Amino acid sequence: MSYRVLLPKAARKQLDALPTNVLERISERLIQLKDNPRPSDCKKLHGREGWRIRIGDYRVIYHIQDDPPVVLVLSVGHRRDVYR
Repeated sequence: MSYRVLLPKAARKQLDALPTNVLERISERLIQLKDNPRPSDCKKLHGREGWRIRIGDYRVIYHIQDDPPVVLVLSVGHRRDVYR
């Protein structure tokens, strides 16, 4: 089953602010979430709803909805800022 990856306006803005090399790596991982929204390196968040994947010093926070199959990207950013 293939999931749809949705990027709200706020998440797109956060992506656009990233350096090009980081943006490319994160984009590749977002594409991979279509086929597997719970990869082996993802973690369930504590204290708030959602999941996170790590790409170097950057994090992608997202919510998974199984019916219909949707991955909603909530936040993208450096690890020191993304959890705020």
